[in-house]
Amino acid sequence: MTPQRRTLLRIFLEEPEHFSAEEFYERVKREDDSIGQATVYRTLKLFTETGLAETLDFGDGRTRYERRWGREHHDHLICIRCRESIEIRVPEIERLQEEVASRHGYKLTDHALYLYGICPKCRGKET
Repeated sequence: MTPQRRTLLRIFLEEPEHFSAEEFYERVKREDDSIGQATVYRTLKLFTETGLAETLDFGDGRTRYERRWGREHHDHLICIRCRESIEIRVPEIERLQEEVASRHGYKLTDHALYLYGICPKCRGKET
């Protein structure tokens, strides 16, 4: 554990939102400009491989990350226009996913659910 990785870990664990590698690098740079972009990318990859982080695909070609450790499982509603995302927790959906997996002989170990649509703010701009 290098001092740079320790700094990256602390900043990562403090991050409450989804973020891209570029956004994370900008935050890191404001605190410690000696940490390079390659170090940030390698460390995010390490966090993902160890299960500390999760990658997210909101359908816009940018990988986002979020902390898995210490957070409840949730799914996402994503606006296809502005790319705003909302975290959702719906026990009925979780139960149905387990039932579907079971019907097919699977034991779920993980899943990700993305629901795409148009948010109220963007729908309001249509009128």
